[in-house]
Amino acid sequence: MAYYLGIDGGGSKTSCAVGDVRSILATSTAGPSNITRVEEWRARESLHQAIREACATAKLDPHQIDCACIGVAGAGRKEVAGMVRKIVAELISGEIEVVGDMEIALAAAFGSGPGAIVIAGTGSIAYGRNAQGTTARAGGWGFAISDEGSAHWIGRAAVAAALREVDQKLERQIENTTEFSSLFCELKAVWNLRSLDEFVRTANSNPDFAALLPAVLATADAGNMLTRRVLQQAGEELSRIAEIVIRRLFAEPDADSTLVSLAMIGGVFRHSTIVRQHFSDEVRKLDWRIQVNQNVVEPVAGALQMARLAHSKSK
Repeated sequence: MAYYLGIDGGGSKTSCAVGDVRSILATSTAGPSNITRVEEWRARESLHQAIREACATAKLDPHQIDCACIGVAGAGRKEVAGMVRKIVAELISGEIEVVGDMEIALAAAFGSGPGAIVIAGTGSIAYGRNAQGTTARAGGWGFAISDEGSAHWIGRAAVAAALREVDQKLERQIENTTEFSSLFCELKAVWNLRSLDEFVRTANSNPDFAALLPAVLATADAGNMLTRRVLQQAGEELSRIAEIVIRRLFAEPDADSTLVSLAMIGGVFRHSTIVRQHFSDEVRKLDWRIQVNQNVVEPVAGALQMARLAHSKSK
C-alpha cells in the first residue's frame, strides 16, 4: 500500500496530514515553517516535528511515505523550494514536491476545477483558476508592502489605532499610561512591555505583528470600536484582491449566469466573524454570481491530494 503526506507550512503554524490512497490516517500541528518568515532552524524544527508526530500517530515510519507535497509561501523561488525540499528529505526518502501555499489551498477548495480563493493567515493572497485552466493571483507581495487583511496587517493597523488614541489622550494631558485605552494595554501585554516608549521602539523594530491577532479579536468581541473597524477594513481589503482575480479570470457580470465559487482560507477568516461577514458582504456587491463558501477550507487536505496525484503520474 502507498502512503502520502501533505503539509501546509504557514507563518504561524504547520499542519500535516498522512494518508493512504483514500483516507486521512493522521494529522498533526507544529510551529511556523514558512522559510520566508522564520529562520531555517525553526522551519526544520517545525517540519520535522509535524512529520514525526503525524507518522507516529499513523503507525508509520517517515521512510514509508511514497510521496509528499509541501505547500509554502515563496515556493516559486528556487532557493525557498530547494531549502524546504532538503529539510523534508532528511526524514522522507520518497518523492517530494514543493508548491505554493495558494496551490494546495485551491486544490483543497476545488480539486482541479475552477474557482477562486483568498488566503488570510499570517500573510494574504488571492488566487484562482477558470474553466480553461488559466490562473491568476493578486496581493501576497510581502508584509512590508502588501498582505492586506492578513494577521500581520491587522496587528500593525491595531497598533497604529492604539497609538492614535494615545496621542489623543496625551493631547488632553493624561500622561499616566494606566489611563490609556484597553487596546493599548492589551497589545502592550502581548509583547510583554512596560511603557509607552518600549512599545513604540518595539513597533518600529520589525516585530511579530501577527502575534497580536488574538488580542485584537478579544477586544473587538468586547465591543472595542477601534479594533472592530480594523477587522471590518481587513474584510474590505481582502475583498479587493478577490475582485482583481475574479475580474481577470471570469466573464463580466452580464456575460452569463455561471456562478463563481469563492473560498476563504486561513486563521483570520477562521477566527473572526467580523472579517468573514464584511468580506462576504463586499464581494457580493462586486458580482451577483459570486458564491462564497462559508466554511473555511483547510489547505493541508489539498496538499495530501496533490501528493497522491503526483505519485500516480510518476508511475
